[in-house]
Amino acid sequence: MAVVEELLRTEENGTISFGNYMLDTKAKVEDYEHGGDLYKVKTYRKLTKLEKNGMFAYESDPGTSVLRFEETEDGVSFVVEGDADVQITVGLEEDTEYSVSVGNTDIGTMKTNLSGKLSLSAELENAGEVAVRIARVGK
Repeated sequence: MAVVEELLRTEENGTISFGNYMLDTKAKVEDYEHGGDLYKVKTYRKLTKLEKNGMFAYESDPGTSVLRFEETEDGVSFVVEGDADVQITVGLEEDTEYSVSVGNTDIGTMKTNLSGKLSLSAELENAGEVAVRIARVGK
């Protein structure tokens, strides 16, 4: 398992990794600069939350470690790791359709709500980690 000991870091490929689901108490990193943006992460066993420039970007319940998190204009992709099944919410463009895949399973098309949030579940208890890919439909 590859929890993020630093809580938030930049990877060699330009993506970010964040979160530590093994912590019993809350920990956070604020004002982390990456690609001209400021990130804030709060994480522990029960919750992991990421903000970008003060705006919602990612949340999981319970907490997770997220590896190679990459946002593009067409969506987001990352690998999520944890020791329990998880509910994930990501911040995207509002009222927009996205194609979602978790692991090797295409979940189909989902639409964000008016605040741009999209929620999905991932079974991590027996898998340990899975790749998540969310891509805007029609691009």
